[in-house]
Amino acid sequence: MLIKKEKTAIFIDGSNLHVTARMLGFDIDYQKLLKYFQKETNVIRAYYYTALLDGHEYSPLKPLVDWLDYNGYHMTTKMAKEYLDPQGKIRIKGTINVEFTVDAMELSSRINHAILFTGDSDFYSLIEALQRRGVKVTIVSTLKTQPPMIADKIRRKADNFIDLVDIKNRIARKIHAGNIGTKSKDVSDILDDKILEGKESGINWDNEFNKNKEEMN
Repeated sequence: MLIKKEKTAIFIDGSNLHVTARMLGFDIDYQKLLKYFQKETNVIRAYYYTALLDGHEYSPLKPLVDWLDYNGYHMTTKMAKEYLDPQGKIRIKGTINVEFTVDAMELSSRINHAILFTGDSDFYSLIEALQRRGVKVTIVSTLKTQPPMIADKIRRKADNFIDLVDIKNRIARKIHAGNIGTKSKDVSDILDDKILEGKESGINWDNEFNKNKEEMN
């Protein structure tokens, strides 16, 4: 439940949200997302966290990062690294969990409500810590995918849960015909491929964006 007078901060696990929306068949319009929550509650900060592939001269994700930085979001980026596993497959390793957690805890004394866009069970302890400080926690993810993108333990722990499907029409990006099929892969898309492959095969990749079903529950 969103209350207009509550001082609210938004924390977005960028890769997790990107994958979740992709599995639901739409892209996020971050301007619409911010305006929607600003209309519904008193948003004092909005944070966005993402990984960028190290060693690449140009990342297609960079324009989005720059746009968000100039349009109301506080950006945190971190270099993700590619490496070969013993089977010779490319893996991605990178985590923004520490930065995400530190920002949330530092702001906890100045907010009433934290909205976390993530389904990652690693944030269970953060939810507990925020609640001990009197901060209400809402998780935004989905139960509509198979398997669900949200870990059951954090859905149950949070004070509120918003399914992305329920707000899709308010935050989805309109697809223009000229853009279909022209998007190049960025780190989020590469991570998507790893996560989707892992969900289909049951493999637990060595990064925080892909938790197998047992780990999620």
